[in-house]
Amino acid sequence: MTETKSAADHDKAPSVEDGAKPGVDISFPYDRMTVEQFRRRFPRARWSDARKAWFVPGRTASRRIGRWLAEIEADAHADAKGRDAFAFDPIGSPYLELGKAGFRIRTPYSKTVVDELREVPFSRWDGDLRIWHVPFRSYEELRRRWLDIEAAARRNEPEERRRRAEERKGTEQDMRSKLRSAERKRHRYPLQSDDLPPIGRPVVTAYGIVVFTEISGELVDPDVVADFYPGVTEDHVWGCWRVPTFEELIRTWPAKMLPVQNAEWWLPTIEELRPARRTARSRETRKYAKTP
Repeated sequence: MTETKSAADHDKAPSVEDGAKPGVDISFPYDRMTVEQFRRRFPRARWSDARKAWFVPGRTASRRIGRWLAEIEADAHADAKGRDAFAFDPIGSPYLELGKAGFRIRTPYSKTVVDELREVPFSRWDGDLRIWHVPFRSYEELRRRWLDIEAAARRNEPEERRRRAEERKGTEQDMRSKLRSAERKRHRYPLQSDDLPPIGRPVVTAYGIVVFTEISGELVDPDVVADFYPGVTEDHVWGCWRVPTFEELIRTWPAKMLPVQNAEWWLPTIEELRPARRTARSRETRKYAKTP
């Protein structure tokens, strides 16, 4: 196995001390993805330059390695089948490139694209290269979803978005969209005065998961905001909200019960927390990346 590593990447060769420890040496042809999988499965493994092998400690190491190798072999077989399926019925698209270990997908940002690709088994997002990686073994599922992925990507091309914006200018739809956007930027939300959410805790509203920071007590005028909040009455008061942080969402314990029908707010379930956490993490990563 030929591999160049820094001192931070691995410990020194186990040599004499490791010889007295229970464990197994394993070596295999170098492949970055295989090494990543190996290190995730065996975090205590250490590379030995002297023996040109990985040392996996533990009395059950041999059995665990055997199971991992069987999985790798099954994955390799599935990748071969996926590669053959692509060769027989390829996807021709400017958004998809053929890589050594699978497919690289680069599209304009689209929530539809993200949601579809997250449903593809073994897909992963590379934040540094800003592309999705999908292994060959997932080709059939990728093929099944590709029409929706490509259509959403084309809709979000800058030129296409500008064209649609030009077409909407001055229309009633455009005016209503601007009014809705302006209302949301006020970071207020109507709440039943006898059913107020907890302050400082993530809850779900029509705006998604938010954190209410204050209940102002100011009464809502239904004649002014009924278009934005259907069903609002004179018994509603304004609550001020903000977007929750990633840390707040991680600390939030998911609700076990589904919300009551027509509820104006409710505690988030795990199905609602998961995408919100991913979005918050991405938002904070972009924010820190821009910080000089």
